[in-house]
Amino acid sequence: MKTASRRRPLSPHLQVYRPTITMMMSIAHRVAGVSLYLGAPLLAWWLFAVAMGPSEFGVFQAFSETWFGKIVWLGYAWALIHHLLGGLRHFIWDAGVALAPRVASAMAWGTLIGSILLTVLVTLAAVWIAGARLV
Repeated sequence: MKTASRRRPLSPHLQVYRPTITMMMSIAHRVAGVSLYLGAPLLAWWLFAVAMGPSEFGVFQAFSETWFGKIVWLGYAWALIHHLLGGLRHFIWDAGVALAPRVASAMAWGTLIGSILLTVLVTLAAVWIAGARLV
């Protein structure tokens, strides 16, 4: 009996499951968490720059005012807000509430849309308060 010539079946989940909004938001929640972890040195740099004085803070501010720095800060703000809203969604689910598929999907969409809207609002507020330019 030759075992090498027989084809093994694929795992059934590869044919059955389709990506859903709750699955995608679960993945996004994890990505946001990793982003927050990786972005923590950026916050530490900011705090050290403030503590070290004007010249060191000037270096940090120069980075933050570049197009790359603005994208990094925008991404960090989105990750923070998205992770917060996703955590609240999971907290509600852990209480045994809103577990019906339609409600869970609506909450997942709310997490995505809410995180984008809140990020835009926070960014606009920061730009307005700082009197800076967005681009």
